[in-house]
Amino acid sequence: MDEDRARIEYEAAVYRRLRDHLRERTDVQNIDLMNLAGFCRNCLSNWYREAAEASGETMTKDEAREIVYGMPYEEWRALHQTEASAEQKSAFETSGKHG
Repeated sequence: MDEDRARIEYEAAVYRRLRDHLRERTDVQNIDLMNLAGFCRNCLSNWYREAAEASGETMTKDEAREIVYGMPYEEWRALHQTEASAEQKSAFETSGKHG
């Protein structure tokens, strides 16, 4: 296998592992991810959609989110999203880390 192909396969495997980890860690809210790392599940879905569109594939925001969340976004929100605390909201506003 050539070096570029191997790198792409490794990067794809890392992405899938991150995606699956975030699917399992439903206790970690997107606002927590944004506050700590500057990205969240929605950012990943946006980046996925942008990559697909750069390759000529049309993809909706909802389709990309379902790939990342493993279910429709609204279903994930209903099952797992909690109201952000005042502290979380304040940290988000002052962090400047918005995907």
